[in-house]
Amino acid sequence: MAVSRDRLQPDAALPPRFARKTWVIASDNPLYGVYNRDQFEPMSLSGKPLAPLTRKAPYLASQKDTQPAGKAAGRHGRAGEHPSAHVVATDVPSPPGVSTRSDHVARATPQIVRFPGRLSQSEFLTAAYPLMFLSRRMDERLLELFKKGYVKGTVTDGCGNEATAVGMTLPLRSGRDVVSIMHRDVAGHLLLGATPHQIFCQFMANAESPTHAREGNAHHGDAARRRFPMLSHLGKMPSLVVGATWAARRQGEDIFGLCAFGDGASSTGEIHESLNLASVQKVPVLFVIENNHYSFSTPTSLQYRCRHLSDRAHGYGIKGQTINGADPWEVYSTVCDALELMQATSLPYLLECMTLRLHGHAAYDRGEYVPADAMREWQAADPLPATRRQLMDVCGMSDAAVAAIERAVDEEVRSALNQAMAVSRPDPLKNRMAVFADLSPTTAAPYHTPAVKNGEAVGRALDYLLEHNPQAFLFGLDIGAYGSAFKTCKGLFERHGAERVLDMPICESAQVGFALGASQTGGLPIMEFQFADFSTEVATQLGQNASTWYFRAGQPAPLLVRLPCGGGLTMGAFHSGEYEGLWSRFPGLKLLYPATAQETFEALVAGFYDPNPCIVFEHKLLYWSKSGEIDFDGNLESIWRPRRYIEGNEVTVVAFGAMVHECLAVAARSPRSIEVWNPFVLQPLDIGPILESVSKTGRLLVVQECGATQGLGDQIISVVCREAFGALKCPPKLVAAPDLPIPFAPELESYCRPNGPRIEAAVDQMVREG
Repeated sequence: MAVSRDRLQPDAALPPRFARKTWVIASDNPLYGVYNRDQFEPMSLSGKPLAPLTRKAPYLASQKDTQPAGKAAGRHGRAGEHPSAHVVATDVPSPPGVSTRSDHVARATPQIVRFPGRLSQSEFLTAAYPLMFLSRRMDERLLELFKKGYVKGTVTDGCGNEATAVGMTLPLRSGRDVVSIMHRDVAGHLLLGATPHQIFCQFMANAESPTHAREGNAHHGDAARRRFPMLSHLGKMPSLVVGATWAARRQGEDIFGLCAFGDGASSTGEIHESLNLASVQKVPVLFVIENNHYSFSTPTSLQYRCRHLSDRAHGYGIKGQTINGADPWEVYSTVCDALELMQATSLPYLLECMTLRLHGHAAYDRGEYVPADAMREWQAADPLPATRRQLMDVCGMSDAAVAAIERAVDEEVRSALNQAMAVSRPDPLKNRMAVFADLSPTTAAPYHTPAVKNGEAVGRALDYLLEHNPQAFLFGLDIGAYGSAFKTCKGLFERHGAERVLDMPICESAQVGFALGASQTGGLPIMEFQFADFSTEVATQLGQNASTWYFRAGQPAPLLVRLPCGGGLTMGAFHSGEYEGLWSRFPGLKLLYPATAQETFEALVAGFYDPNPCIVFEHKLLYWSKSGEIDFDGNLESIWRPRRYIEGNEVTVVAFGAMVHECLAVAARSPRSIEVWNPFVLQPLDIGPILESVSKTGRLLVVQECGATQGLGDQIISVVCREAFGALKCPPKLVAAPDLPIPFAPELESYCRPNGPRIEAAVDQMVREG
């Protein structure tokens, strides 16, 4: 039996990620133009450059005395007629204090001052009301579209929430500050870069949807510009904002984070984890609770007992405040104050906005559980007409001038909706629904060392990655001065410092969210779970958020997750699992399971340089019981392949982790000619070389340490039976543990775990049968 040195072909190139489109916001119409002073060329709310003006247009106008503005870029950059191809002029003066600027095409548009500047109340109201009105009109149209069948899914409107949405987002810097806002924050999305056309297309799930029609109605954003798309699992997004803000500030960016969530989500565990993590790490994130008195149909009286949700801030050692979320000026002023405080302290801030929900939870909900007198009070406090009155009282604007703004908004909505209605349905044949981003780079620095233990190979790989990648950071539980539970991180804290080797609070789910967020702002996270068993805490954050990020948001999510796993060390049910079967069920995750020191080093390096979430399973029993030379040539592509250890022609044996060595021991003493394989990359699984081996031997035995229905053995057997049935000389077999929790006593554990005699007996039986 000869040891094969064949280098099998790696996976075929993965499909390229879809193209991204980036937008800056302002307005087609100078009546309600808004843009970021940092942008060179202001764009319209529908994504087009502002039409050039032939004469200076004042800020406010009626719809009289129009003149054509000529050609401009159409939506998504295609040449075409500007939908609002007229410039409006009247003698209505600009609000005092609102500056205008004229650029190289003689545009004159009011400029919204972002942090650290502030608008006066008059300036703010002039900017805020058109956005609030636009948001209301869009929500009303979306409800109509749902009732007529043009929009499917869950349609949740922000009627009553516009004041909070505008007030909290207007000070922020689009594309710079990190933001995650909610399904009732359409006005905030518009302020931070979305266009009416995009939002309508998103809800219609048509061919020009920002998410390529792959994601639900409200789950949109622009991850490339740090506006993260939300997740239905409420409470899961704040940790991403914490991680992204932390990573950006670590690189010297003077930025903030904003994450909004509701009163219902405030009861979830990850809200606590995120607030605590942001406080401990001193990350200036503004946590905004949009308290609209109901979590779907459950009133706040059944959600919490404290007087104000902001009172919880004291437990984190940070500032908290509760304000009237139906007053946009109060929200804006408080947010500006909070940003100034966070600038001075680097600490997070908890702001509770008591806002309104004027309709049911969603389009299908009539909200009949809300008492009639409460609904009447809310309708009387509707922020839209209240802000309209302020626009006239504070800014001295006439009813006719406000009506002109509203007509302009209505026209913008009509135009955007008509354009969206004309867009075709998505074509499945053209919609490249890839779950993995392209592998890049393909080479790294070579590395060589004499024989080391598997556990030391982990430390060598981590040291190598931290040394060669300044943006890499390692974090987890007890990995700092202690060197991690199994000492695989020993010495890294001393060599690379506390800013790159971080001891974290016990908050596994928030840690994964932190890593995902950090990966979006230049960080290169490496997370260690103390035990693979604890990874069940992150089923949503890793299995549904990180894994789908590229598919939904179009942005790579490079994060490396390490899972010390496996039994044989007498640790019982909660410290001995593998869970490769569980994590293989989530599309978008890559799984690697090494068995040797060389493979361990390669798996960690390959997983780190891959632009997708990668999980490396590290069998604890092999940490200090197995050793080998590491000779890495720097070729990353060649790592992604199954591993054949011994050639044979009677039985193909496939094994993972510690079972690889059990099978090699059997092959060494067995009279049978056994070929031993480790798939190594468990997802995406390259079954081709194993199929070729089975076609040669005619027999397949899969050996896994976990229970018979818990691992990948059944899947491999199923694929082989489907693809190479004619080559089989006998039915494939699976040697696995019984479907039991892993027992604690060494006698019971060893009885359950597959071993050499069981493997050898299975091989002999298969040869006799065939």
